[in-house]
Amino acid sequence: MNMSSRRSGLLVLLLATACVVHAQAQLYGQNPHESHASGSDPRNRAKIHTELGAAYFQAGNPSVALDHLATALNADSGFHQAYSVRGLVYGSLKENAKAESDFQRALSIAPNDPEVNNNYGSFLCDSGKARQSIAYFLNALKSPLYETPHLAYTNAGTCALKSGDYDGAMHYLLQALQLSRDNGVSARLQLARLFYLRGNLEESRVYMNDVLKLMESPTAETLWLAIRLERKLGNRAAEGGFAAQLRGRYPTSPEYQEFLKGNFE
Repeated sequence: MNMSSRRSGLLVLLLATACVVHAQAQLYGQNPHESHASGSDPRNRAKIHTELGAAYFQAGNPSVALDHLATALNADSGFHQAYSVRGLVYGSLKENAKAESDFQRALSIAPNDPEVNNNYGSFLCDSGKARQSIAYFLNALKSPLYETPHLAYTNAGTCALKSGDYDGAMHYLLQALQLSRDNGVSARLQLARLFYLRGNLEESRVYMNDVLKLMESPTAETLWLAIRLERKLGNRAAEGGFAAQLRGRYPTSPEYQEFLKGNFE
């Protein structure tokens, strides 16, 4: 899941590239062939390589991310953030045993770290343990120093919805909207899905319209929900327009394959 709002691939790549440049500047100074004083401290080297690993992972290069995270842990085997990020990378590669091991190591070092708890919750939710994931999102929210509580609330709402807890999902997602710094696109999308599943179609459309206005480019997931929503509302013109977008933008996506099969539920 990525337990955060979705961005276009180009924007993610630009952000990740900026992180890479910043971290490399810290590690090497202006000349990458010269050793930099700040890179000589093991904890600082671990931090920088963890940032690089996270940036490469976000940019879609997990193999390079794993190399940097290995370097981080070689520099400082007690740096829990590196285990946490590596857990996410392994989870994305479906190497769940390795991911679980890394998350457990991170939690053993820093059991109350909000980022570790949020990341582990995301891993659990993505690996079929949505109900168990909620406790870790809530643990992340206990920290007064947590800088992005809206992400944990969004993740909790998404995973509560996945587990069938509609009331819990509503509570968490509305909390996410109150705290959101990015117009709450992800939370709004999940609320659109929640109202769709509950049969409150007009309410679902309100949130879907917000999502479509706020998203730079609608994802396959968003378009597929919009298609099914407009189909249930009987708006064939809107349904056809969203279907054309899904076909044109994401012809190989699982969502388009479901559309071709007529699996609208």
